[in-house]
Amino acid sequence: MNLRFSQREVRDLAVAWLALGVAFTLLLEPELVAVLDFGGSLRDLSAVAVAETLTISLLTVGVGFLLHELAHKVVAVHYGQVAAFRADYRMLGFAIIGALVGFLFAAPGAVVHRGRITARENGLIALAGPVTNLLLAVVFLVPYLAAEAVGAGGFVTALATRGLQINLLLAGFNMLPFGPLDGRKIRGWSTLVWAVVAVPAIVLGVGALFVL
Repeated sequence: MNLRFSQREVRDLAVAWLALGVAFTLLLEPELVAVLDFGGSLRDLSAVAVAETLTISLLTVGVGFLLHELAHKVVAVHYGQVAAFRADYRMLGFAIIGALVGFLFAAPGAVVHRGRITARENGLIALAGPVTNLLLAVVFLVPYLAAEAVGAGGFVTALATRGLQINLLLAGFNMLPFGPLDGRKIRGWSTLVWAVVAVPAIVLGVGALFVL
């Protein structure tokens, strides 16, 4: 498998990763937004808290998104496609602006691929992203359960909780069978495969939104 990344693709991935991290930090740190809007005091702002939130966002939201897209690319290239990630800079800008006003909708870009392909192969390319997020959720679940068992707090607990939540949400949301989402492509290939993955992914995603 010949997996290559152009300079533009590396740049797009890096910008999308950083922009998502910044957007989620703005959403989760209202004191920082207040300072940026000149309505708050620097004395109310904890640099340590902002740095911690940014680090957690980059390692959870950012990594979940990056590996989701890279999974699409790896499977696409496996099936002989020419594939590359392309950032949507307009939507990245909207994500940051939305976070400043307390609302975040992130559509940072997608892997585009071309070449002859079957419905099954297209479905498997789409499936790779949500499955990757489910696997990442399992990775974060281990430290999350350990922290819950001992009642621990701090950075590791926050990282595990956010990583579990974000990856379940990414998996569940992307399995919806609408628009450009992965679920529509998967269902176009196999309703059975879609249902087997989508039903638990969506249920877990809703649970992550309201329980974690």
